[in-house]
Amino acid sequence: MEYGLGEYALIFKALGDETRLKILVMLTKGRTCACKILEAFHFTQPTLSYHMKQLTDSGLVDGEKDGKWVYYSINCERISILREFIAEVNEIENKAGCCGEDC
Repeated sequence: MEYGLGEYALIFKALGDETRLKILVMLTKGRTCACKILEAFHFTQPTLSYHMKQLTDSGLVDGEKDGKWVYYSINCERISILREFIAEVNEIENKAGCCGEDC
């Protein structure tokens, strides 16, 4: 396990909101200005700041200030670490003999 469970809890908390999941999907297309995210979601700047803080605090997203705007991008390293964690959980499930209905 790369991180402590608290770090993974932050990641899953960030992923536990539909708006933040939609923002992540938007960021899969590449580095995106906060202004474009605001246009796409039609919410206020403080609401965007709240969601982006959750995503950046979890490490899933990186923010880079350029002038008056912040540009956001997915932190691919953090996504890979999350993928490895899920694979470890899957491996534990397989070793424990879990097969869906019986667990």
